[in-house]
Formats: sequence, structure tokens, C-alpha cells
Amino acid sequence: MSSVKLENIRKDFGSTSIIKGVDLEIPNGEFAVFVGPSGCGKSTLLRMVAGLETPTAGNIFLGDRLINDVPAKSRNVSMVFQSYALYPHMTVERNMGFGLMINKTAPEAIRSKVDAAAKILGLDKLLGRMPRELSGGQRQRVAMGRAMVRNPEVFLFDEPLSNLDAKLRVQMRTEIRALHQRLGTTSIYVTHDQVEAMTMADRIVVLRDGLLEQIGSPTELYDHPANVFVAAFIGSPSMNLIAGTVSGDQLRLADGASISLAQARAARPADGAAVTVGVRPEDFSVVATGTIGAIPAVVKVAEFTGADTQLVCTANGQDLIAVVHERVKLHAGDSLSLAANGSNLHLFDTASGRRLP
Repeated sequence: MSSVKLENIRKDFGSTSIIKGVDLEIPNGEFAVFVGPSGCGKSTLLRMVAGLETPTAGNIFLGDRLINDVPAKSRNVSMVFQSYALYPHMTVERNMGFGLMINKTAPEAIRSKVDAAAKILGLDKLLGRMPRELSGGQRQRVAMGRAMVRNPEVFLFDEPLSNLDAKLRVQMRTEIRALHQRLGTTSIYVTHDQVEAMTMADRIVVLRDGLLEQIGSPTELYDHPANVFVAAFIGSPSMNLIAGTVSGDQLRLADGASISLAQARAARPADGAAVTVGVRPEDFSVVATGTIGAIPAVVKVAEFTGADTQLVCTANGQDLIAVVHERVKLHAGDSLSLAANGSNLHLFDTASGRRLP
């Protein structure tokens, strides 16, 4: 196992700058997840660690070793791809051991390593099958086993679950996390799915347009997003962002409604300040019409999900989402009032988008 350190990493493709100066250190044994929208540079960053792309500037360290000029095959990292990348004419056993065979590992050692990995991954009864005879989840396990047998210093995962159906993705992310806990190998996982990031990561690295927006544990990012981008990106459904103007201990909205800031944990902004309030959907509650400090709204969609009801409402000229635990009987077109939990409000400067202290 090794740590991974990136120093002022930049990557340009022609005149287009993809990575714009990233400094990051992933400690030995950590499971880090790179997350962000398509085109943010997360896969490019991963490929530079793997040696499949060369940085335009900056340094990459594996432990204490500078690896900028070390070829991919000599970095002792293993990568699991989105497309599995299995050889269709080879059995599971040969696919898992192929890299070792190329490196001229003794057949007995290959067999031992493949058998050990297959038992951990539940593939020991499938070693004689061809990839076409496997399910998507089984193929992904084979790809993971091929990475495991090399005993790498770092595991790299490039959106490995995006080709699987929703139920299988949930199962596989649990298995990958359990595998990491068992092996303890430093791991970097790339995804655009923030739910995967929240459920799997020790730390999440949020990227946008080739820059780091915030790094922290899932709870840190959820409870203390650094800016409105992270606030909206982390959490499902995403945070409601409501702009207004401060007046005393109230945030005055464009339609005349207001939100009380009296219990907000941030410092009180000055009167007249343009502030955006963030409210998690679960921090809205449905209250009696006319309740002071509540936001009048109209139901757009009511979705019963079993344990909760998700309400998409129109208020203040925008859509707001509330998740309530009560069995509410509301339908499209119904009027209601939404009250925010004042102690859980997130305050951001509207102009810069940064979180207020």
C-alpha cells in the first residue's frame, strides 16, 4: 500500500485546459472518491495516476516515489474499467491471471493468487466459464479479481458500476467497500453518481471544471458544503437554494414571503445583503396555511416512495423539494405552506456562492 500525492497537476489538450492546478494527498489505505459532473476532469486525473495520461505540469508521487516518467506497467497500480475489458476468448481463470502471465510469474503462483482472489469474490465456481456466460456483476468481479491478483499499491476504479442496473449497482458498491475494508489497499474511485460517493468514500473530492471545489468526509460535505455548487451536488434530492435579501432576522424573498434566520448557525449578515439560503429537502415540513415564517407553495408533483413522500412544489418562482415522513394526502395543484428547520439552514453569499461563516 502507498499514499498518492498530486502537486499542482495540470493537463492541457492542445489549447484546452482540462486540469487547472490540483493539489491533493490521499493517505495510505484511504478510499477516496472523485466526483463531479461530466467533463470536470475526474477521469483524466485518475488516468494520470495510472500512467495512461502524462501531466502537462506538476508531480505525481506514489509513496515517496516520483512517478511522472514511470510507465504504467511499472507503477504497481491496478485499474478497474467501466467496460470490464475482459478477453472474450479466455476463461475467468485466464482473464484473472493474464497480467501475471505476461509478467512471467510462475504458473503455480498464478494459480494460487487467482484461487485466493476468486474465493474472496465468490468466483471460485466460475473459473472455467467464458465472459459471455457471466452476468454484468460477475464480469465486474472478474475485472476486480484481475486487479487484485497483482497485489497493487493502489486500486483505481473508473466508473466501474455505470453499466449495471440500479439494484446490482447497490450490491456491487457494498461489495467493493467490503473488499477495501478487507484488503486495506489505497483506492481511488471515480463516479458522477454522488450517492455512490456518499456511501463508499472515506473522503470525497469534488471537482468542477478541472479544479477542486471541496475535499472532506461525506458528513462534512453534506453538513458543511463550501459553496452552492457542492451544496446542490451532494445530496439526493439536492439542496433547495433560495435567494433573498436580509432584513433583520428575516430573509425576504422576491414574492414577499420570508424565512427566519434567527436560529441559523452562521453569523448574521448585514441588512440588505444578498444571501442564498440552502434547505435540505428533509428540513422542510408541511405546516398550516398562514403560519408565520412559512413559504406558501403549490404542489407540482407528489411522489409516495414508501417510507417518505417527496413533494415537488412551486414557490417564489422556483421549484422546491420537500421530503416528509408523514403520510400526506396532497395532489398536484394543492396549496400548502413549507416551514424550514431554522437550525439547519445553510447560508451562502449570493454573489460569490461561498458559504458564510
